[in-house]
Amino acid sequence: MGAKFTGEGEEGTGLSGETGPAGHDDMLSSDAGHDTTIEVSGAIKWFDAGKGFGFIVPDNGMPDVLLHVTCLRRDGYQTAYEGARIVVEALNRPGGLQAFRIVSMDGSTARHPAQMPAPRTHVVVEPTSGMVRLEVKWFNRIRGFGFLSAGEGTPDIFVHMETLRRFGITELRPGQYVLVRYGNGPKGLMVAEIRPDGWGDAPSSH
Repeated sequence: MGAKFTGEGEEGTGLSGETGPAGHDDMLSSDAGHDTTIEVSGAIKWFDAGKGFGFIVPDNGMPDVLLHVTCLRRDGYQTAYEGARIVVEALNRPGGLQAFRIVSMDGSTARHPAQMPAPRTHVVVEPTSGMVRLEVKWFNRIRGFGFLSAGEGTPDIFVHMETLRRFGITELRPGQYVLVRYGNGPKGLMVAEIRPDGWGDAPSSH
């Protein structure tokens, strides 16, 4: 049918998100008859349509399984939302497990952004600070929130996924710097506005 996947290096570049969906077509359309496929049940950890891939967390504790957009669309799905239940046939590639065929996907448990009510932990706060540069302490996409820090000895500042979406930011990484205005929420300081580092002429916090 298609070319057999043989390049071990391709797997690594696929995970980095630097190759486009077309870079995986041969992998996913190759004849899997000579490879051992295993059936994996789990949940979508995250999926980024812009990057063209995401990961599945298997129920049995196995390492995360790479899910590429080409596999999704070939089996009739446009995207996969965090938390959706999924069963796939996976191949053990040099770079790790990769979904080859989707057996089933149940979106009833998914966190569909358009269907999410205002989260319990998310309230809109009025900013009381100026624009400051803060470091991401940690952020969990599945739980939908995280904390920023101005440094040791300062209170953590809560940031919610809905706030990120409102300002066009898709995710945060520990150690990353962002520009924010924050205010007082019901349980402490909360981000009211967030921008990428370098946006505008905001001063650095020292």
